[in-house]
Amino acid sequence: MPCILRKIIFLIIAFVSFSPVYSQEISINNHTDIISGAGQLNVYLPLIKNKRVALLINQSAVIGNMLLVDTLLSLHINVVKIFVPEHGLRGREDAGATIGNSIDSATGLPVVSLYGKNKKPSVQQLADVDIVIYDLQDVGVRFYTYISTLQYAMEACAENNKTFVLLDRPNPNGFYIDGPVLDTSLRSFVGMQPIPVVYGMTAGEYAKMLVGEHWFAHADSLKMQVVSCVNYDHTKKYELLFPPSPNLRTMAAVYIYPSLCFFEGTIVDVGRGTDKPFQQWGHPNFYGKSAYSYIPESTVGASQPLHYHQVVWGQCVAYNKKEALSAITDGINLSWLLRAYKWAIPADKERFFTPFFDKLAGNTILKLQVVKGMSEREIKASWQADIAAFKTIRKKYLLYKDFE
Repeated sequence: MPCILRKIIFLIIAFVSFSPVYSQEISINNHTDIISGAGQLNVYLPLIKNKRVALLINQSAVIGNMLLVDTLLSLHINVVKIFVPEHGLRGREDAGATIGNSIDSATGLPVVSLYGKNKKPSVQQLADVDIVIYDLQDVGVRFYTYISTLQYAMEACAENNKTFVLLDRPNPNGFYIDGPVLDTSLRSFVGMQPIPVVYGMTAGEYAKMLVGEHWFAHADSLKMQVVSCVNYDHTKKYELLFPPSPNLRTMAAVYIYPSLCFFEGTIVDVGRGTDKPFQQWGHPNFYGKSAYSYIPESTVGASQPLHYHQVVWGQCVAYNKKEALSAITDGINLSWLLRAYKWAIPADKERFFTPFFDKLAGNTILKLQVVKGMSEREIKASWQADIAAFKTIRKKYLLYKDFE
């Protein structure tokens, strides 16, 4: 048996075997028959053989318990560099932290950050590359910045005549659609296209939509191949094997993230610097409103959390994934945002929303609706026409069975 064939068989076996557990909750995949794009070596190895390959990856790019870069190097693929998104190669950096270029100590490969000032691969950075492989575990939320990095990488490949190969992964929030659709006058790195907060697509489906809707320059010229997942569809609640970023440590946090991330544009803490980021929220001035409290401290992925070393009073919205799913039965849960604003003292109401809030919301309307005292039902009703229009577009690009 040829050496490379033996290695391929070994790696495929490794993929369906035990993977390391980084979190008590992010540990069990209820759909063990699902194979990610990365796990289908037989599909994409012929595309990259004898090519100069750049990888756009982080710690989530695994086959079994081996990073994609190590897998490809073991198969003698000519990997020339690694591009990394927000949080870096190992997924430990703070949200918004500046990440410099470096050398990966394990492989000796140059690591190029696509976060901060250099969000898009440059002509020089692609000069020694034939193919860019994208493999990031996304969570299907508009303001999660991996899809912005995806768009910039696709655009750079189109402009520089490079082939783009996307290894698809399941979307843990791919079973519903909700939230305001982005007003494109508010484009930013936390929202680049007119999609809802939760858009119900995998990275592969979203990439096809970016191309099909001509949402970036030279989209028609991009040479792209999406390697789809096997046995995944949007009716399945896929549980992640690894935390996709340092503050989404559990499936409870992954499910609650679309609802609580709005607080990142307010004076309210979302649990960064604690053992339950994106599972709880609070503020020091909510004392007397709640008996629940915690203290944000400096931790990995949250070196300078909001309200550092202060007693914060608020609410734990979900201790586990069952409670989290129950809390989002009707989609994004706005009750926590409405409650926090109601609890705020008059002086805090004046500064409750920061300028970042509108970028997260994707409009200038949501904060006005909160201030006006509109109910959750009224606010969510105002999204429905835009959501319906988005769903019509989305249908054209689905690769998997839908939940509707």
